[in-house]
Amino acid sequence: MENQFIKIAALLGDPTRAVVMWTLLDGKAFTATELAIAANTSPQNMSMHLTKLLDAGLLCVEKQGRHKYYRFSNKETAYAIEAMASLIPPATSEKKEKDQNSPIKHCRTCYDHLAGKIGVALAESLLEQGIILDIDTKFEVSPKGEKWFSDFGIHLDDLKKQRRIFLKPCLDWSERKNHIAGSLGSSLLDKMITDDWLRKTENSRAVQITGKGEKELFRLFKIIV
Repeated sequence: MENQFIKIAALLGDPTRAVVMWTLLDGKAFTATELAIAANTSPQNMSMHLTKLLDAGLLCVEKQGRHKYYRFSNKETAYAIEAMASLIPPATSEKKEKDQNSPIKHCRTCYDHLAGKIGVALAESLLEQGIILDIDTKFEVSPKGEKWFSDFGIHLDDLKKQRRIFLKPCLDWSERKNHIAGSLGSSLLDKMITDDWLRKTENSRAVQITGKGEKELFRLFKIIV
């Protein structure tokens, strides 16, 4: 186990590979060329780095026509990368003031679920209302929550059948508190986008909150945007 951890840590410690993993948190699949541009390196060098990440089981590749697309091999890898960012030292008071209105820190996607200040506020509201419960640092849906999610249009039984984690806390790197991950967190984000509460931003993980979203977030969760 120790040797395996050292191997993974060494892989992620390389600046180019770190950029690849951070870029993939966008939730989309990228070509090697796109990742090379993001990391400011040559396609040949990127190919070498991608091979190492594939061999380690951190990434998978899908071929469509003439192109190959790279993504995380599983969602848990994405959650681990996001959690690693929480190790970044807290900003100074001057830097905090400058970053206060940063769109990426205010509301963003963390792979396939909502993160940032709004994502954390959503989790806190669901906990305060007893819709989800924090039991020994694990999140669970309460009996009250089962009805709430059903009324909201999310079918929990269908989510539990998926071959992935149903619900888990995910440490938010900018807020240093938990937001909601797992298939339930993903479904919440999808529902808010479908209902036009939120809109994704092109080429960014930042998420825009619509006027309708502001009203609904306050009505259901008492979140002031």
